[in-house]
Amino acid sequence: MAFRLFRARALIMAVVLLLAAFIMAVAGPRADYHQGSATEGLVGANIDCSGLCKFRCSRASRTNLCLRACGTCCARCSCVPPGTSGNYQFCPCYAALTTHNGRRKCP
Repeated sequence: MAFRLFRARALIMAVVLLLAAFIMAVAGPRADYHQGSATEGLVGANIDCSGLCKFRCSRASRTNLCLRACGTCCARCSCVPPGTSGNYQFCPCYAALTTHNGRRKCP
């Protein structure tokens, strides 16, 4: 009886994992962000850095500092990751900028 219960649970877990993998593969990347590259910043792509940074920094404890750093990073990279934190994989240039101490410059 215990073996049957274990097999049933293992089968359910496998189905759930396969379904999750399928959903992630079908969904693809989100479309509510602007992704740029390091060279786009030099060309001067036309994006709304102030609006994107205002949302990005909306939950920051030090809003003015966050807005200043985000604005600098957006001007250089021509992109801002989606959401209020993280998601650096959507904007590699933004994630690569660091301070003199080696810490991330961009919020």
